[in-house]
Amino acid sequence: MDMLNSTQHFLIIAWWLAFGISVLLYIALDGADLGAGIFSLFVRDHDERGAIMSAMAGTWDANETWLIVAGGIMFGTFPFVYGSAFSYLMVPMALVLWGIMSRAVALEFRHLASPFWQKFSDGIFGVASLAVTFFGGMSVGALLQGFQMDSPAQGVPTYVGGAFNFISAFSIWTGVASCVAMTLAGVLFVRARFEKNEPIRQDAARWTAVIFWLAIAAVVITWVWSAVIFDWARAKWFGPHFWIWGLFGLIALVCIDQVRRDTLKDKDFAAVMWFNGAAFILGFGMLLTMFPWIVPGTWTIWAGASPQVSLITFTMTMGGFVPVMLMYNWYQIWVFRGRISKLVGHGGH
Repeated sequence: MDMLNSTQHFLIIAWWLAFGISVLLYIALDGADLGAGIFSLFVRDHDERGAIMSAMAGTWDANETWLIVAGGIMFGTFPFVYGSAFSYLMVPMALVLWGIMSRAVALEFRHLASPFWQKFSDGIFGVASLAVTFFGGMSVGALLQGFQMDSPAQGVPTYVGGAFNFISAFSIWTGVASCVAMTLAGVLFVRARFEKNEPIRQDAARWTAVIFWLAIAAVVITWVWSAVIFDWARAKWFGPHFWIWGLFGLIALVCIDQVRRDTLKDKDFAAVMWFNGAAFILGFGMLLTMFPWIVPGTWTIWAGASPQVSLITFTMTMGGFVPVMLMYNWYQIWVFRGRISKLVGHGGH
């Protein structure tokens, strides 16, 4: 029995880590695409907007697969959390889903449309990218605040709040902060994907000089606000092991400083990697801060996990999927690593 319990605990922690890493990979990979979509709202040249879509045409679908992986892990490993959290976040998640579908349609069918519908697709692509980023960020902020559950004598607790309980000052702020951070990821992506003499890359470089500092301010404000309103975060960040979280912050600062240095030297790919490193360190630090909560104040990973038999079956069925996805993503990034010009605008295909 002790061995079975140990196996259960090991699998729960392993899939919790896999879930967190899948979310962070989605943010790192598709976040650049979303940010480039937001940036495209401010690009006036028709061919340049099309070229932004072409720059991600070979990788966007694989990048978004990590969101599906995260949802599958949540459904298969933490079904109680999945059911209640999606009831709580039904409105923002519906808007995120609309944005994901609209981006896909705009990106894949832009080149088949008339000039008018190409322009319309450009607008939809940018607005949908903004919607996914903002409402996705709101959802994260809302989950960090937790939600109301009933307490049945028998059965599984369910969400009992209203459809708009996810809205708060903090969740709105996390939506705004997500837009700022993803826009930085987007302009770094544009810089890395376009030829250095392209006007759109030069515009992205000018944006970087401003949005970089806005992103830092957004991170600091979010961290301070979280420390003020979340007891579980404050207890770890300023508790006996404060030095651990200080190391996370120090490593993130080193990565952020390298982003600044490499953008000034036009080392665009290196800047993208350092940015993703900073995002991963900060995100993983928050994941560890939340432990053992998966939804702070509402669900722990132990309470929300599947029964043992279901968890073992899920592991045997899906355990090999994550490394396959990692290899697939890396292969796509390697194949589509070259720089492009606006002449490859999607409207010309």
